[in-house]
Amino acid sequence: MAHRDASPASPRVATRFFPLSEPLRPYLSTIYLSEVRVADGSRVEDYLHPEWANLRFVDGDPPLAAIGGGHALETPRFVVTGPTSQATYFAAGNMRTWGIGVLPMGWAKFVPLPADALADRLCDGSAHPAFARFALLAERLRRTNDVDAAAALIDAHFRALLADAPPDDPAILAAHRALVDDDLSSVADLSAKLGLSERSIERLSHRAFGFSPKLLLRRQRFLRSLARFMLDPSMAWIDTMDHQYYDQAQFTRDFQRFMGMSPRDYAARPKPILGAAAFARAAAAGAAVQGLHKPTG
Repeated sequence: MAHRDASPASPRVATRFFPLSEPLRPYLSTIYLSEVRVADGSRVEDYLHPEWANLRFVDGDPPLAAIGGGHALETPRFVVTGPTSQATYFAAGNMRTWGIGVLPMGWAKFVPLPADALADRLCDGSAHPAFARFALLAERLRRTNDVDAAAALIDAHFRALLADAPPDDPAILAAHRALVDDDLSSVADLSAKLGLSERSIERLSHRAFGFSPKLLLRRQRFLRSLARFMLDPSMAWIDTMDHQYYDQAQFTRDFQRFMGMSPRDYAARPKPILGAAAFARAAAAGAAVQGLHKPTG
């Protein structure tokens, strides 16, 4: 992944997470507000790790973003990101962004698209018909100055959508619970745990989670390792490695696959947005990264 240059002077970054109402907890991971203040004309850059889907409403300077090693482009003000298996580079100017983390159960509940249709992609939510029911939130959030009221508005909007949403698929919840089990190590184990054939698991995985089950298991193993580092950057990488890694070379290959850089390069980079957010997210939602969020329901 190519290095991008950005040298903002003393950026001010704050991310706040808001509690979800009980009916939404099987479907969403968090509602959050990120605010960035930088010197005029400058940007602060960071890399989002692989995660589940997100809806983001941007007010202020639209950030530049690229999933994987692509060319960074200005994002729309209502940007939808599908589930990702690669890091997302972004460079943010002065902005305020409301975000909603969408779990696999939530994608199936609220989005009339298979998850793999938007995997490792972002789109303009205001122009895509699958997200028309959310587009009105952008203007309503812009008119709401009180942050607690804005978070409540988002929560109420999603709760209202539950009334005519499709019924839950219990296999999605069961598969998600299995994926966040630290001891699950193979597609065969997942198949046995769910009582489904490996072919059925493959179809379910692409439809609800965006990727093959083999890649998802590999991603979860990597995220468990990365989360330990995010919460304690003083740790050596060998101490953060998940117990399912055979050796450090295997971990390094995974790091390059998912983050587009080596562990050494990532450790040396400033993390002005994701570094602090990991602690806030762990305190609010129980996991430092969204991909490790344990589903309820």
